[in-house]
Amino acid sequence: MALTREQAWELLNEYNKGEFHLKHGQIVGDVMRWYANELGYGDEADFWETVGLLHDLDFEMYPDEHCIKSQEIMREKGLDERLIRATASHGYGLHFDSLPEPQHEMEKVLFATDELTGLIGAVALMRPSKSVDDLEVKSVKKKYKDKKFAAGCSRDVIANGAQLLGWELDELLTRTLDAMKSLPEELRTF
Repeated sequence: MALTREQAWELLNEYNKGEFHLKHGQIVGDVMRWYANELGYGDEADFWETVGLLHDLDFEMYPDEHCIKSQEIMREKGLDERLIRATASHGYGLHFDSLPEPQHEMEKVLFATDELTGLIGAVALMRPSKSVDDLEVKSVKKKYKDKKFAAGCSRDVIANGAQLLGWELDELLTRTLDAMKSLPEELRTF
């Protein structure tokens, strides 16, 4: 079963109550939509957005079963196996050996941008504007190199994501920052 954005949002809210997790889902969903259009998958933009919106469906309630419990939840609800695989693949190499390796370009984008959107948000939060609007790539790169800053955002995952996509790190940083600058104002400010 395919989901509308509204249905995906309702499902995310069923398992997530915290503002941080809900906003993160929206940000990643909108970034995924931007990438779908940017990379020539505009006809699949709704699906890419749903994947981004639901990628952390289980994280708030089941952090120790992240990417495992979400598969169970989605299968119980009769959701599309492509959605289940794509959302689970963003945890590849991080949590459980059974998670699928990102293969489709969409899965690789999700893998690469999930952590990166968190890092960019943390950098924006340190700025007087608390926004990505006036944020430059050089500021993101500086904080990326500082392993103590936003230590929960894995630099290895971001670098591996760029490699999976066949991009230089600078290209991933630039494109993802551009994507985040295109978000609605409430998602551009931290």
